[in-house]
Amino acid sequence: MDPVRTLTLDNPASRNALSTAVLRGMLDDLAAAAADPACRLVVLTHTGPVFCSGVDLRETAAAAPGDKLPAEWLADVLAVLWEFPKPVVARIAGPARAGGLGLIGAADIAVCTLAATFSFTEVRLGVIPAVISSTVLPRLSPRAAAELYLTGDVFGGQRAAEIGLVTAAVPDEELDDAVDRYCASLLRGGPLALAGTKQLLRRTRNESIRAELADLADRSAGYFKSAEGREGVAASREKRDPYWVSGR
Repeated sequence: MDPVRTLTLDNPASRNALSTAVLRGMLDDLAAAAADPACRLVVLTHTGPVFCSGVDLRETAAAAPGDKLPAEWLADVLAVLWEFPKPVVARIAGPARAGGLGLIGAADIAVCTLAATFSFTEVRLGVIPAVISSTVLPRLSPRAAAELYLTGDVFGGQRAAEIGLVTAAVPDEELDDAVDRYCASLLRGGPLALAGTKQLLRRTRNESIRAELADLADRSAGYFKSAEGREGVAASREKRDPYWVSGR
């Protein structure tokens, strides 16, 4: 059997938005990969031109007061990815926004194309990049994090590599070869040694990622459910400026 398990974001019609169904499917797939002794590593990739547009705003806007939001399901996925005992390689061949950057941060190795673009869009929606901070902030330089979190500006693949969001940025035609090279290198490591090394790389946290993500998910949900958050999500879906930009 192939030792490389591929986990594919496969809803290009929604720009691979992270709905509850998608996130629960990811949890199932990751559980199966973790339990399969033939699986040595996971490649996280996508179909269509967009890697991931973030959490599903349509579902978020329609959620009832007591519903678990997609951002809260994303916290579950990020915890599993961060603690995953086998290497995770992200293959990014297109734009990534908001929650999609959390997935990239959770991967052990991330390779993007030079043409890929990234943005922490949360503040422009009236919410905060809370949940993804658990996996993104350990990767980014503090100055870059402050700039990009607060402005929501778009940046490219080369900048993503320079600030540590991704491992490498390569020309489009070299992406698959680069991913294959990393996979080949990872498969030369002993499975138990790789799992133990991953634990070493994660040991600088002051609290467990699950405790941290529970707090961040609560913060995220509070902003999504606020008047400002509801306005920002509605404005994004209606392709208009929110009131704090339009002045209305």
